[in-house]
Amino acid sequence: MLARLKGKMAFSAIVVTLRLRSAVAVAAVCLSIWLIACASGVPPPEACADDDRELRLGFYAYFAPVSHSADGEEGSPGFDVHQGYEADLLTALEAMDGVRVSFSRRGIGSWDDIWLASVGPEFDVIGGGITVLGSRTRDAQGREAVVFTSGHIAFRQSLLVRAEDESRFTDYNDVTSDVQVGALAGTTGEARLLELTGLTNSNGALVAGAIIETPRGEVVADGASNYRITAAGASENLAGRRRIRPSADNMPEVVYFGNQLGETELLAALSDGRIDALARGEVGNREAEHASGDAFVVALLDDAVERGGFTFDVADAALAACLSDRIDFLTDEMTVGYADWLQDPSVFMRRAEIWNGRQ
Repeated sequence: MLARLKGKMAFSAIVVTLRLRSAVAVAAVCLSIWLIACASGVPPPEACADDDRELRLGFYAYFAPVSHSADGEEGSPGFDVHQGYEADLLTALEAMDGVRVSFSRRGIGSWDDIWLASVGPEFDVIGGGITVLGSRTRDAQGREAVVFTSGHIAFRQSLLVRAEDESRFTDYNDVTSDVQVGALAGTTGEARLLELTGLTNSNGALVAGAIIETPRGEVVADGASNYRITAAGASENLAGRRRIRPSADNMPEVVYFGNQLGETELLAALSDGRIDALARGEVGNREAEHASGDAFVVALLDDAVERGGFTFDVADAALAACLSDRIDFLTDEMTVGYADWLQDPSVFMRRAEIWNGRQ
């Protein structure tokens, strides 16, 4: 009897052991499957739209090679033909299974608060090398108006100069009152230039004594927030600013071009000597450096890194989030980016094909 009991106990122990091992094995398999799914970048299976939907895309027309028109003349047939890095990224996005959106594209020539243009009757989504900033999600009344997608491209601000002047600029301390820097109002290029050269503090308040030329006449900053410029906007009394003259010798003069033809006007001003440098993102400045046949060079680079994304109305936040998952896949969480696209413009479409093969 005792032997029989011991035998049953031993058998039960074996069964328990086997069941535990089986449970552990099943858990390990499940964990492996989960890890593989995560590593593959496959997001939840929900579609980004219940039915096929055409989104009205407004893109900035003058930020080559990130986003630009085939023809920079507004009103021409080519003005609404989208080209560049973002154009190819969005085309690949359209081709992904489960996205169910397409983009009808229109060029936008004006930069002013362009990210807010996704709110209103004209556009559903806005692109054009727009830096993702929390301050850019709010309208003039401070209300949350737009949401950004995931970042899809990395930027650093930079200073483009004529090649013969490169030795003048070793760091931003060399950008003094005898230097005229061109900028496009409302961009991160403008905001970072002003901060890096001491013309504004970290909150965007212009230094006391700076003179700002506006269409309504000159105004003098008092060092308070009444005279403020950030990448998300500026004080109303600085709207249409044409020039900032510094209050100290260790700060540059800032000249505003680009109201009509964006960066095209700024590059022309640098070429003919109306300005000594151009403050904008490294990607655009590197392209200009290459296109100039080395007549221009990128002399200075900002240490801060920014990310560019697309904006949607807050009412479309769920759609933006779903598309963000797909954008993250196309860029492999931003490990595939501008340099890869420059080498092979089909890189995003090939990523879309990988996605479609996994679904």
